[in-house]
Amino acid sequence: MNRRGFIAAGAGAMALTAIAKAASAAELTLEEQSNVQLVNEFCAAWPSHDLDNIMGFFADDGAYRMTETTELANGRDAVSARIQTIINNVDRFEVLDTFARGPMVINERIDYFSDFTIKTWQGVGVFFIRDGKIVDWYDYTIKMEPA
Repeated sequence: MNRRGFIAAGAGAMALTAIAKAASAAELTLEEQSNVQLVNEFCAAWPSHDLDNIMGFFADDGAYRMTETTELANGRDAVSARIQTIINNVDRFEVLDTFARGPMVINERIDYFSDFTIKTWQGVGVFFIRDGKIVDWYDYTIKMEPA
């Protein structure tokens, strides 16, 4: 087999794999679509630096863990205080991928900061949604780029 044939065969195999993967992925339910939209809107709200708007996405009994090594902020006042420590440094959240099952939404994203100890944070956010509000938000770090 020549090089062109080898590349064509490899591309064909990759295409079949992608089709099989897409066919095996379950369609999102209406609830899951709504939950994904909520989390995407939440992530898109950060550049406004509007704490009241961002807190509007949380349930009164919401909780937030900034990274796997930070203490849990539990309850509305604690979540608000934790978010207040970074909100004005957030330039944007770039959502790379999203997965949802029932009340759980998981997204991979890159968070961009200015005037902060880190320039970017890449990680996975795990959100638990109840009645259209975020109950739990836990972030797990893949990598960080210092400022």
